Amino acid sequence: MLSQQENIHGVFHSLGDPTRRAIVEQLSKGPISVSRLAFPLEITVAAVVQHLQVLEKSGLVRTEKVGRVRTCRMESGGLLVAEQWMNDLRSAWETRLDRLGDLLSEPEEK
Repeated sequence: MLSQQENIHGVFHSLGDPTRRAIVEQLSKGPISVSRLAFPLEITVAAVVQHLQVLEKSGLVRTEKVGRVRTCRMESGGLLVAEQWMNDLRSAWETRLDRLGDLLSEPEEK
């Protein structure tokens, strides 16, 4: 089982590539075949499959082969990992800023 840190690294590594982000954006509209994914990206089906393998490994995408057609769909798990990580950071910074605000609002001692 991957640690949370490894999961976060995998998600951000996957989303760091513009082609993979374009694939995720396309898949957010609904399931689609690999060949239909490749067409607007102007890359080969083999290249799309390589990108999909990275996205699958990070938990962002799931593919399924039925006959000769491989269909891809979004998996919410990978995005939930990233969302939780960002929420944790936001919470920590809000706490720090609240403490700073309290400190700055204290009356000055003479």
